[in-house]
Amino acid sequence: MQALLRIGRNTADLDRAVAFYRDALGFHVDDANAGRPAWSRVPGVPAPPSRCARLSVGAQEIELTEFTDAAPYPSGSTSCDLWFQHCAIVVSDMDEAWARAIQHGAEPITRDGPQILPPSTGSVIAFKFRDPDGHPLELLHFPAGTGDPCWQSVRGEGPMLGIDHSAISVGDVARSIRFYERLGLHIAARGVNRGVEQQRLDDLANVDVDVIALQAPTRTPHVELLGYRRPRGRGNASTDITSVAADRLEFSMQNLHAARDNLRALDATIRAQGSSDRANDSQAVLLRDPDGHCVVLTPYGNREQR
Repeated sequence: MQALLRIGRNTADLDRAVAFYRDALGFHVDDANAGRPAWSRVPGVPAPPSRCARLSVGAQEIELTEFTDAAPYPSGSTSCDLWFQHCAIVVSDMDEAWARAIQHGAEPITRDGPQILPPSTGSVIAFKFRDPDGHPLELLHFPAGTGDPCWQSVRGEGPMLGIDHSAISVGDVARSIRFYERLGLHIAARGVNRGVEQQRLDDLANVDVDVIALQAPTRTPHVELLGYRRPRGRGNASTDITSVAADRLEFSMQNLHAARDNLRALDATIRAQGSSDRANDSQAVLLRDPDGHCVVLTPYGNREQR
């Protein structure tokens, strides 16, 4: 494992999605007509995306793929449901950033505006919301001396500085740690979030959630595991990788074939959850983690590999 290259999201309307990420969140549209990504050519993908776009904010990327008949984001979704995956964007000015997002149609998740989390979690200011397709996102403001030191020096054209991490909800923290360590990530930090501020942030009652930061040699962006002790969410029943909720974590690997062989060594419990790995001539591997989150592996040193 070398780095989390990008976060992938499906959309039912690419033009609407691109406009939102550009206007509400300050993303730069790097390629509005990107070629079909390699993962979509893996055997078993039911249909190719109709269109694709690549965008960036700071040094981090997202990939938007349009499936016009995509199953919509599940109604009534919450942060503890096991299909949850958000994209956390660091901002220099929270007031300006969240006002801009709301002005351009963001649907709030967090109650009562941005929340200042307890000192035990770094006194970070956070605000969660949804894009027009229902995908969750988060705005983060790090006080001096917290978070990746790079965020203290990054400057942007507006308040949005870059993507710090993508957080995924998991049903069994230990099982998910084993899976991602097998890929080559390591635990960088862990803690438990609870209290009224977390409840407002998630719009949930009686929140008690394990938060585990996992990172590759390249620290940012990284992955966070969210293990909700309470409330317990719904399982990820969908196997449709073209659905709107099927976000993707795309990693670069030093040796793609060795990584695939290593994943075959995972125990039967993880295999029983539907983890699969298939390679094609585009040198991409598509699999699912134990909770159904989509993972794409691509060769290290070829950032443009699609």
